Amino acid sequence: MSARRTVVDAPLVDAALGRTPSRMPVWFMRQAGRSLPEYRKVREGISMLDSCFRPELLAEITLQPVRRHDVDAAILFSDIVVPLKAAGVEVDIVAGRGPVMERPVRSTEDVQALPILDHDVPEVAEGIAGILAELSPQQALIGFAGAPFTLASYLIEGGPSKNHERTKALMHAQPHVWHALMNRLCSTIEAFLRTQIDAGVDAVQLFDSWAGFLTKRDYRTFVLPYSQRIFDEIAASGIPRIHFGVGTGELLGAMAEAGSEVMGVDWRVPLDQAAHRIYATSGPKVLQGNLDPALLHAGREVVREEIARICEEGRRAQAEGLARGHIFNLGHGVLPTTPPEAITEAVDLIHREGVFRSCVMP
Repeated sequence: MSARRTVVDAPLVDAALGRTPSRMPVWFMRQAGRSLPEYRKVREGISMLDSCFRPELLAEITLQPVRRHDVDAAILFSDIVVPLKAAGVEVDIVAGRGPVMERPVRSTEDVQALPILDHDVPEVAEGIAGILAELSPQQALIGFAGAPFTLASYLIEGGPSKNHERTKALMHAQPHVWHALMNRLCSTIEAFLRTQIDAGVDAVQLFDSWAGFLTKRDYRTFVLPYSQRIFDEIAASGIPRIHFGVGTGELLGAMAEAGSEVMGVDWRVPLDQAAHRIYATSGPKVLQGNLDPALLHAGREVVREEIARICEEGRRAQAEGLARGHIFNLGHGVLPTTPPEAITEAVDLIHREGVFRSCVMP
């Protein structure tokens, strides 16, 4: 049974659905995290994965940046490997390295033995209920899951990889193993997203961290069908769907075919150029992005100028019929060394009436 609430005049939801928002919506990936002293305090002595399965802590961390920065959406505090952990996969997040698998998956037998999440995750659902109880009807909650390619890479490599050589080798040399693995992962990701949707999130983002290491040909053959499957599975919910990958400028057109309403753009591609690439394969979509996270260290004037430039690119794409809207974000996540006051100031600049007018069509 869905806990869907009614959002009223929520800028992010309005923009994502192609409507004119009351103000330029903004949220930042990794806004709930290491840049905030209050986050470090509540996480003392608690591992990352444990934090994701403690409902009260999950809710508190998710809400911290909304209270501090006045962003238009909370992003569910989670990690790409949380659905694997919930399914029963032995995985840990090692400080300074990232997710590490106890047993890599590299054969048909390994794939067949990989647990599939086939139930709700009650800790996450309870955490979402706590978040929604505090958010106003104008503030959206975005659900989150890692895309199947990124999860597959972690499983095959056994952890983070600079080159993804084992992943690419298995993909090409043992395609039957690859496709079997991707199908199992889709089932787990779909179950994890269903938990979030049934609990009442207002939008979801599918995050493909490592897709940028692929050629367009390989992406279309080995990855796109599975991202499409996930977006198709959750389409009936009616909530906006966001797709984002890092270093995926050359893949934007292909990624847009997966079916999301919103396409995230990293900082490497100007927003109006990204709109051309997306439009060529899928028609106009809402754009999300794309301030370079490092520039939040550069001072108010630099940030103000970059915000104005990005907004103008978004406005131009809309004026030319290449985009249906613009949600402001970074081109990836908030860096842990970012001063919290710089984030608050950036949000304020984005929300200012003069900046907002330059970001939307008359």
